[in-house]
Amino acid sequence: MGLTRRTWLWSVLGGTGALVVGWSGLPPRSRLGGPDTLPSESGAVGLNGWIAVRPDGQVQLAMPWAEIGQGVHTALAMLVAEEMNLQLDQVQPIEAPHEKIYGNLAVLEASLPVHPRHTEPGHETLGVRLGQWMVRKLARELGLVITGGSSTLADSWDALRLAAATARAQLLGAASLQWKLPVAELTIEAGVVRHAGEQQAHYGELAAAAQTTRPGEVRFKPRDQWTLIGRAQPRLDTPAKSRGQAHFGIDVRQPGQRFAALRHAPALGGRIGALRNEAAVRAMPGVLGIHRLPAPADGTESVAVVATHTGLALMALRALDFEALPPEGGGADSARILQSLQDRARAAAVEDEGFSFHADGDATGLLARSAEVVEALYHAPYLAHATMEPMNATARVDAQGVEVWAPTQVPGLARAAAARQAGLPESQVRLHMTLSGGGFGRRLEVDSVVQAVALAQQMPGQTVQLLWPREEDFGHDLYRPAGAALLRAALDSQGRIRALSIHSAGDAITPRWMARNVPWLSGPVDTPDKTAAEGLFDLPYAIPNQRMRHVATRSGVPIGNWRSVGHSHNAFFSEGFIDELAHAAKRDPLAFRLAMLDDAPRHAAVLRLAAEQAGWGQALPAGRARGLALHESFGSIVALVLEVSLDGGRPRVHRAVCAVDCGTAINPDGIAQQVEGSIIFGLSAALSGRIDIVAGVVQQTNFPTQMPLTLRETPRIETHLVASSRAPTGMGEPAVPPVAPALANALFVLNGRRLRALPLA
Repeated sequence: MGLTRRTWLWSVLGGTGALVVGWSGLPPRSRLGGPDTLPSESGAVGLNGWIAVRPDGQVQLAMPWAEIGQGVHTALAMLVAEEMNLQLDQVQPIEAPHEKIYGNLAVLEASLPVHPRHTEPGHETLGVRLGQWMVRKLARELGLVITGGSSTLADSWDALRLAAATARAQLLGAASLQWKLPVAELTIEAGVVRHAGEQQAHYGELAAAAQTTRPGEVRFKPRDQWTLIGRAQPRLDTPAKSRGQAHFGIDVRQPGQRFAALRHAPALGGRIGALRNEAAVRAMPGVLGIHRLPAPADGTESVAVVATHTGLALMALRALDFEALPPEGGGADSARILQSLQDRARAAAVEDEGFSFHADGDATGLLARSAEVVEALYHAPYLAHATMEPMNATARVDAQGVEVWAPTQVPGLARAAAARQAGLPESQVRLHMTLSGGGFGRRLEVDSVVQAVALAQQMPGQTVQLLWPREEDFGHDLYRPAGAALLRAALDSQGRIRALSIHSAGDAITPRWMARNVPWLSGPVDTPDKTAAEGLFDLPYAIPNQRMRHVATRSGVPIGNWRSVGHSHNAFFSEGFIDELAHAAKRDPLAFRLAMLDDAPRHAAVLRLAAEQAGWGQALPAGRARGLALHESFGSIVALVLEVSLDGGRPRVHRAVCAVDCGTAINPDGIAQQVEGSIIFGLSAALSGRIDIVAGVVQQTNFPTQMPLTLRETPRIETHLVASSRAPTGMGEPAVPPVAPALANALFVLNGRRLRALPLA
């Protein structure tokens, strides 16, 4: 029996036992924090949990979020600089302490499976408002620091501006009291408070007094006075990265540091038997030890070699010969799993099975009565993350506790996992979050941290850096799930969609992620997972009769969050099918979509902008065609037009025109960079991304077997922003989902073949 949405919502809100009478009626606690929240560094004076001022007037900004290449440290520094009337280079991001005020509320709120139209101002239902309120309150109590779901800007927009505006009000108040002058007569420029009577002081000179000054009325800086937000700014991390001075996880170096590399049993869930030549490998010069590591949730065992440098550890690891034991019950087979998912989607459509994420009207009845029904079965494979910086972590265990250096997207969860492994309270774990050479959701996991701590336990007092070789990164990832969807629609005599039914099948990510990373929140029964259905149940089009159900499966393959999560393949399913319906209706794909967007003016504006800038409808050189796709994810709306040809039978993308509505554009250059990276990432996956598993063993082992787009293959990319006064939404992921369908739709124009499976080449 399926869960009702009401039951699902109750399970989310009450799953931890925190939902009790009295507590539930109180508002979420303040995220401002106190002046003693931040550690005192360089003589800085804390004004709240986010802002401290150094004696020289530089402002320190607590930074709990990971910089994984998305430019978030620069964007957030811009918010603070704007509110405090500073130059951007006067804001210094510093590592935030482990405090609940930094917990990400937006990412948990976004997990509610609510149709976007019910979250638009003026259209929220009472149930939606209650659900959002309660999830934000629960999230505030949990305090989970998560850089993911393209949520950082959305989550910090109000919190950071409030912290900065409050600090500004305190500093102005301190100057007013010292000079005995009205605040209204004071101005601030580049962190210097001035009065026309020639009194002036920079923030550093006022900070001590400001710490105990009540801020009075706090107001955000009006938009018409902004000088930074909305204007392109250079990224703060570019100089250090350009000079090779930036420190990623793999760059950590401590006195006397040791280096380790690991190998897993070849098959997913496999075990390691006897180490056949252990003595010979131990005898190699520079080898310091061979250690078995704790198996993660999927049960795959691994062994690590520790040496005096990474090259030697890798050499010894390759020389190590061990007995590889298969997983119990036999190994996974991706071809068999994918066929099973297609069968489940078809069966679900016949029996109308699965959890209903959205139902409007009578789609089932209309489809049954329609003489002509358009039907298509789409599917997508497993995908690896393939981050440029392989998985790694560094740890030391001694009498004082545990110290960890890690490129992680979840510092609090990594710290908790390190504590569990070491058998110590979290207060005895110090975690340093480094820069990350890409994340894409892979660094939402804590497995490498646990392994590094386990190694460090074997070598007390010594710092050990653990590296996953690239082959291990590919062969033992937590993959983007494979998925399948059967889509059925009925058109009326005018070529309009009368009814749309979607039945999908695939593994649920969130329950598996929670079991691995927040086991104390994970329950014995899986609740419906929005990530499985996003991009299918929440379409923007005005279709009077819709029904979307998902059948959750358990393939046995370890899965995790992959850049844009469910949208990454569901957009391919939905936007590919919309194009099929346009063709069946003998309508232009652009006009067909626009006709269904009268009630979605933001989507229509984005789609029109992309089409206009791409020259939709204008002639192209012979052998070229355009394809388009429109998709909303993580609160941002993206339309993409690709100009494509065939080069020796392989697709070649010449031009990509992208239009975006992501709310207030904080740093337009940063948005353009994310669009460019997303399109390259999306094309790489659409053209060659797949993970094949035979007898439990992943067949792809390195980039030559799954090539990212080369510079020669990269198209000219244009980004166009729709002006907006809304709060900002994320851009780390939303330009990925429309890439595959836009490419497939262009290829259909070129060769008349409708491609319904990824990859497309």
